[in-house]
Amino acid sequence: MGMRLSFELTDRDLGYFRNALKQSRQAVRDADESEIIDAIRDVLADIRENEPLPDFVASRLPQLDLMIQMLLDDEWQLPNADREQLLATFVYFGDPEDILPDDIPVIGYLDDVIILELATRELVHVLNAYDDYCQFREEFDAEHGSAVDTAIRRDRLDRRRQQLHQRMKRRSQRDRKRSIW
Repeated sequence: MGMRLSFELTDRDLGYFRNALKQSRQAVRDADESEIIDAIRDVLADIRENEPLPDFVASRLPQLDLMIQMLLDDEWQLPNADREQLLATFVYFGDPEDILPDDIPVIGYLDDVIILELATRELVHVLNAYDDYCQFREEFDAEHGSAVDTAIRRDRLDRRRQQLHQRMKRRSQRDRKRSIW
């Protein structure tokens, strides 16, 4: 039988985690993107080797995989600010000596999961738009196959991507305005 634990993170607590993420952003500015991606992939492979994982960790690994996929998707062209935020999340998640060292059984990844949840909430519109883009691309490719001219495909995908990027921007701005008030 499982047990549910609930706790509330106050604004002050969240500020602590946001500060940790800001420090990771500083590290991202000086790091090579491919090295960060290779490192997070290595960390994920190590984590998966140590299964069984706590469910609160295992249930979030597909989200990390999706974020890596989104970052690497050349056709999506993730905007730089969002790209930097993802890389900072990866840097934090990949650091074994963060707030709670990862080698502490069961709870070592708790802070990493909190950072991942914060990033997911802040990037919710980006993740939703990427999901829509992947669906559009998949449907376009299924409908037209390889017979379509690559220039036409590129044009249609570019147009859809631009629409979705604008939608992400509008929704994120709207959320920021709401949080101020």
